[in-house]
Amino acid sequence: MKNSISAQNTPFLLCLLFTAWGLGACESKEKNNTAELVPSLPVVEVVQKDTVLQTDYVADIQAVKNVEVRARVQGFLEKIFVDEGHEVKKGQPMFQINDLEFKTELAKAKAAVSSAMAEAKAAELELGRTKILVEKNVIAQTEYDLAASKVRAAKAKIDEALSVQTSAETKLSYTFIRAPFDGIIDRIPLKMGSLIDPGALLTTISDVHNVFAYFNISENEYLQYRKTVTKGMKEDRLVNLLLADGTSYAFQGKIETSDGEFNENTGAIAFRARFPNPNKLLKHGASGKARLTTAVDNAIIIPQKATFEIQDKTFVFVVDKNNMVQMRAFKPGRRVAQYYIVEAGLKPGENIVYEGVQSIRQGSKIKPQKMNLDSLMQSALTIN
Repeated sequence: MKNSISAQNTPFLLCLLFTAWGLGACESKEKNNTAELVPSLPVVEVVQKDTVLQTDYVADIQAVKNVEVRARVQGFLEKIFVDEGHEVKKGQPMFQINDLEFKTELAKAKAAVSSAMAEAKAAELELGRTKILVEKNVIAQTEYDLAASKVRAAKAKIDEALSVQTSAETKLSYTFIRAPFDGIIDRIPLKMGSLIDPGALLTTISDVHNVFAYFNISENEYLQYRKTVTKGMKEDRLVNLLLADGTSYAFQGKIETSDGEFNENTGAIAFRARFPNPNKLLKHGASGKARLTTAVDNAIIIPQKATFEIQDKTFVFVVDKNNMVQMRAFKPGRRVAQYYIVEAGLKPGENIVYEGVQSIRQGSKIKPQKMNLDSLMQSALTIN
């Protein structure tokens, strides 16, 4: 009987055993899944340090001298003595406009001067003869006064003729165009034989022995710059230049001056730095980046990658001692490349999530992987 009951209960017992084993397996699997749900994320420590910021600004490079060479008189372009891109010296011939008409005008003007001088000479002789006759009471005093008036009129004609001659000489000189200073020739839009009107552009010449780099900085950055000046840093501090291909220019420049007012549309103010250009590498109209170096004392620095924004506020996830993350708003200061300088809201020594902030929530638990912020920064911070 006992064996019969035992045989009957065997399926029930096996069911209980399998159920218990299944529950244990499920519980073990649930624990494993829970462990797997805790993400492993990189964490960096908020640091406070003295640092040097290298801030880049888009720069417009201009020649110290850049002038347009334009025609002053009308005529046919007869000769071109220079070529595009060539260097010229001050006073070197550049263009020749047909001068036949102007030589003719000058000859006429010189003839008019000679005629006026002859008339003046005759009037002076007449004045001398009249004076003798007046002294002998042969003619009246009025005749002498009339002769004197004719002399003055003749001399006035000489002055007029001389001014016409000077004008003719000036116009003739405009037909032969020389370089106003040492420089490099730009595009020559007109060719020989072209009819030129007064004011027509012949070319542009640039003096690039030195160049100016103009760049704009914000009002906040301008105030920071002025503060560094008051602390003893030179106002004409050195500036580095990054070329369009990302390489550093071999020579440093100096800040010379800034605009007298802020641009009302952009809120920025323009600075001007001068760079030597002995190899003529820099050309007028080139672009680059002016790099300013600024010392910052006791700066709290965090990576921009660790931050996120909600409704115009900037947050980070702070990791507590239990590896739980808590959202915290902070006040960012200057945005420097991939980093923020913190003004308020974070303290040195706190740990924040460096990557993966979009995949976690308030109160989540993580496995922190400590990373060294200095190694991430590698070198001085740079604004791009």
